[in-house]
Amino acid sequence: MRTGAHTQYDLQVHIVWLTKYRKKILKYKIAKRLKALLIQGCSAKNITIIKGNIQLDYVHILISIPTSLSVAQVMQYLKGRSSKKLQEEFPSLRKQFWGQHMWATGYFCRLVGTVTNEMV
Repeated sequence: MRTGAHTQYDLQVHIVWLTKYRKKILKYKIAKRLKALLIQGCSAKNITIIKGNIQLDYVHILISIPTSLSVAQVMQYLKGRSSKKLQEEFPSLRKQFWGQHMWATGYFCRLVGTVTNEMV
């Protein structure tokens, strides 16, 4: 449970997004750097990472977000920042993905949580 000035909340969101063209590029140094970027980005926006998994061509992440952010804002930030940084640091990615679009358009998200009978 997280708290704000006048709120108590637990907004957990399961999100999955893919690399463009399902290219299997998220391995070794790239996956390690992506993990670090996601941790840094989430920390900067007060987002808690509960679980995460980076596969060769997609990312699964379960996060707890503050009430001040929408899922769309979170995804725009995480995908945009990670794509830009990874392509700057790994020139091989820049050759594969022109226009700084490393991630496929869109994402899957599902709100995860439990309902209690208690009123706060």
